[in-house]
Amino acid sequence: MCPDHPGLPDGRDWSDRPVVEPSCPFTVDRPTMTQRWERLTFVHWPVDPEAVGRLLPPELAADTYDDRAWVSLVPFYMRVATPGGRAVPWASHFCETNVRTYVVDRRGRRGIWFFSLEAARLGAVLVARNGFRLPYLWASMTLTETGGPSGGLSGGPGEIRYECRRRWPGPRGTSSRVRIRIGPRYQPGELGPLDHFLTARWIVFSSTGSSHRAVRAHHEPWPLWRAHPEEIDDGLVRATGLLPLPGEPLAHYSPGVDVRIGRPER
Repeated sequence: MCPDHPGLPDGRDWSDRPVVEPSCPFTVDRPTMTQRWERLTFVHWPVDPEAVGRLLPPELAADTYDDRAWVSLVPFYMRVATPGGRAVPWASHFCETNVRTYVVDRRGRRGIWFFSLEAARLGAVLVARNGFRLPYLWASMTLTETGGPSGGLSGGPGEIRYECRRRWPGPRGTSSRVRIRIGPRYQPGELGPLDHFLTARWIVFSSTGSSHRAVRAHHEPWPLWRAHPEEIDDGLVRATGLLPLPGEPLAHYSPGVDVRIGRPER
């Protein structure tokens, strides 16, 4: 039950919802923009659902798997374009790192809640903060990859390293350093329900005061590779105040997907 979220159906066991499917259940025919999320790593930790719930607006509840909520660190490289495919020089290509959790709204829609999104382009930060009311912050970042065919990761195993240091707004200097070893690609049928629960998300929620929004993001199912954290020194997850449960985090790597972003829905 979710007594702190009166809009949700009473008496329902929220850990017993249908399994998340890897394919997007809708299309975005008239996107506000197109994006490519590439060279992306998911690093996931289980956390206390009650601790997550205290950080959410009343319109959302923590989504759980086996009675655990999850928080994820997701560094990657972003490419942004207009619906017609034109890039904007001051806001188009940059590294990004977000910290997120998994939620369900009053209508039973499952999606993502961002605690923070660091981006290396100030123009992109200003557009996202004003247009989508998302908690973007300006940061300095680097992404370095080694190994695999031709020295890159798009076709096979190797290593990828992400570094991030926050610049504005808020306290400067919060940082993250992650080094990941990439293993073999998951073959059809190898991904389980938890893998889909943590990666197959198609809606982003945001909230400012009494204004609440949902944005749809359509893309093909993630191509996922096995990933092992070789080094994690991360202050971005720590800045949320959440304490991951003991144990090594779960990780996935993807060379990327093309994404169609819908209009904010109130």
